[in-house]
Amino acid sequence: MTLLQSVSRVEDDEDVKKMLQGSSMVKVRSPRWQKRRVLKLLEDGVTVWCQSHKTSSRAKEQQSFSVTEVECVREGCQSETLRQMLGSVPEGRCFTVVFKGPRKSLDLLCQSQEEAQHWARGIRTLQGRVDNMTQKEKLDHVATWIHAYLSRADENHDDKMSYEEVRTLLQMINVDLSDQYARSLFQKCDRSADGRLDDGEIEVFCRELLRRPELDAVFIRYSANGCVLSTVDLKEFLKDQGEDASLIHAQSLILTYELNEWAQKHQFMTANGFTMYMLSKENCAFNPEHARVYQDMHQPLAHYFISSSHNTYLTKDQLTGESSTEPYIRALNHGCRCVELDCWDGDRGQPVIYHGHTLTSKVPFVEVIETINEYAFKVSPTTRIVSLIDEEASEASGVDGRPRRKDEDRKTGVSKLSPELSELVLYNRSVPFRSFEQAAKGPATDMSSFSESGALRHIKDSGIHFVRLNSHRLSRIYPSGQRLQSSNYNPKEMWNGGCQIVALNFQTPGEQMDLNHGRFLQNGQCGFVLKPPFLRQPDISFNPENVGGGSGHRPVLLAVRVISAQQLPKPEWDKPTSIVDPQVWVELQGVPIDNSKKKTNHVDNNGFNPRWDCTFNFTVHVPDLALVRFMVEDHDYTSSNDFLGQYTLPFTSLRTGYRHVPLLKLDGSSLSPSSLFVHIKVSSCQSSTSKSPVRSPVRSPARSPARSPAKSPAKSSAKKA
Repeated sequence: MTLLQSVSRVEDDEDVKKMLQGSSMVKVRSPRWQKRRVLKLLEDGVTVWCQSHKTSSRAKEQQSFSVTEVECVREGCQSETLRQMLGSVPEGRCFTVVFKGPRKSLDLLCQSQEEAQHWARGIRTLQGRVDNMTQKEKLDHVATWIHAYLSRADENHDDKMSYEEVRTLLQMINVDLSDQYARSLFQKCDRSADGRLDDGEIEVFCRELLRRPELDAVFIRYSANGCVLSTVDLKEFLKDQGEDASLIHAQSLILTYELNEWAQKHQFMTANGFTMYMLSKENCAFNPEHARVYQDMHQPLAHYFISSSHNTYLTKDQLTGESSTEPYIRALNHGCRCVELDCWDGDRGQPVIYHGHTLTSKVPFVEVIETINEYAFKVSPTTRIVSLIDEEASEASGVDGRPRRKDEDRKTGVSKLSPELSELVLYNRSVPFRSFEQAAKGPATDMSSFSESGALRHIKDSGIHFVRLNSHRLSRIYPSGQRLQSSNYNPKEMWNGGCQIVALNFQTPGEQMDLNHGRFLQNGQCGFVLKPPFLRQPDISFNPENVGGGSGHRPVLLAVRVISAQQLPKPEWDKPTSIVDPQVWVELQGVPIDNSKKKTNHVDNNGFNPRWDCTFNFTVHVPDLALVRFMVEDHDYTSSNDFLGQYTLPFTSLRTGYRHVPLLKLDGSSLSPSSLFVHIKVSSCQSSTSKSPVRSPVRSPARSPARSPAKSPAKSSAKKA
């Protein structure tokens, strides 16, 4: 069954029909570089094939992308490249596909305005349908994924699979079964006993591959008769999971996930229904209550961690990288609430944005502002902060706010802050930091910027004073100027010190951005996370470097059992014949005393359904600042291990019990259907030996009917002068 067949009859959509038929378009990279391409939606309903008209074997004839990799579709001349062609091409025939992560956008010119609209709407339609797939449809889609490999493994194209072709298939989908098991599975599915699998037998083979014996074991453990779960059985399971164990909730799960009509009618859950539920978003390790805005959004701005970007305009490094409006789209769509504009004088009096005194390209100031205006509030209505830097004026001080000497001022020929830019935004006054005593006397609207090294020095030498300062005044942290490749510092130390605007290079993926994404995964991903109480009180004595006791110190025990993984990917650069040897790291990141990481052994030659059954124990001293990170690697004896996927979330958003952990790519986009299956247990240090049922570490959020979460912290924009 294809996605088109399984997702609400999407094949009846006129836009999708046009995409299935294919269209001839022009791919545009510059006014001079324009090549004709044929774009066609494949039958899986998610993959778009982009094929060249060239027939040369040396040419890279075809590429593809998935609609799940698309950040957004912009109709008209809405990219830097297409804007250069305004007047020479009909704007209505153009559209731009903006991708998640570092992949360059795709600018396309269609043969008609109607065709461009079909593709723009069609991509959005397919994205929405994928997001709203039921669990059964997702499982059907995994089967479709395997079917796609089946067609590639069918070497003689007879729509049947020999045992040798099945072995090729297994290699393609990243699993190396023993010859004995693979042959027994083949013979079990070969009901016709002719040594070849036809369509129906292939379907059975796919379903057998997708069986989850570890889920079956959990099902049998809670089933009173070993055949079905009654509502009583299901309530007991939910109780041990640490969630709502009411009869109404158990009945609602049966109605939602049980496909067998007889079982549903008699309020039973079969093994298939249980698998559907366990694989659903409802059973994710991340607390679904935290997927909405649940925190108090009416406190002073200084009381929040704020998702913040540094040099937002850059697509790569800060020496020769390209400046663009697209990083603003990606950052804003991913929950960033503080973006940066480095503003310089341009031609004809028009300001431009770029990294001054370098070879980075320039983008017009007006285009950046228009982009921010278009995308600033699409994800969340909460406040946006524009860190606006008038670089001509900022040369008067040091990228840490230190005033220059008078002789330095004379040499640089400093200009005054542009009054026109100053009038554009409301702002917090940017002031140099000289001492904690002086800063404590200033108003709450004052803000100081610190380099990463300066902030770390204050955290280590004067942690309590820095925390107190940040309880009522904003601090902005930026990467060192020596990070020429736009690498990132670790943001957790800055959060431990109560710093609010911890600015990172969003264009550079890696562990630091994983932590940033994990920190702001909660509170509806609105980009604002309320700091814990011990970071908001001006007289508190929390020391981020020493948490052996006192404020914020409430230790608990965390036990993580890594059970298995499903459908892990191969590294893109691996040979087609290679199969991964996966291992899992479980990391705890927070205050120094909590930092810890442990790993499983590696499983040889199995990326499809590896098993570990390995348990790790952690003591979490300051839970409110802790993040839990799951990271999967491909083990290698002769070189460094290859990254396969990761997922990071706040400890306070981690749910107990048997849970699935969805994995993300290096750029933060979904790696579905790849996931980990784990068991989480949290207990107090005093009752660590207790055998009482597991309870969730997540406190139920207080609901305030008098306040709407749509309202946001006090509006403010930050500007460095």
